[in-house]
Amino acid sequence: MRSYVRFALVAALLVVACAGLHELTIAKPAARPKVQRYGMVIGLEPEKIAEYKKLHANCWPGVLKMIRDCKIRNYSIYLVELEKGKYYLFSYFEYTGSNFDADMKKMAADATTKRWWKCTDPCQVPIPNHKKGEWWTKMEEVFHTD
Repeated sequence: MRSYVRFALVAALLVVACAGLHELTIAKPAARPKVQRYGMVIGLEPEKIAEYKKLHANCWPGVLKMIRDCKIRNYSIYLVELEKGKYYLFSYFEYTGSNFDADMKKMAADATTKRWWKCTDPCQVPIPNHKKGEWWTKMEEVFHTD
């Protein structure tokens, strides 16, 4: 009789443990946001390099908030001299929203961002083959790995 009780107790514990495991396995993982990666390029006036760096070393909190509010993360801007005296900015960011155009319109309508762009735009020079209505030129992603 003792072995039967012991067996029943072990069986009951296994059922409870398996039920708990079953609950863990059917729980859905949190949805990960879809990430769209963007690379963009624009020219930079050589005489404006120091000003541009200074602006970005002290980026305004309202600009940073709008970037986050528009679902942009992991945002970086790089500077390079590709030819003697010709400087370019390369930006990379990840967009986690569902409507990039709407979020960019929201950003463009923001008063703080408009003031920021009045400071940064005179430093920049769109590249010769930029599309109509485009300031920074979008680049094609040709490779990615995580």
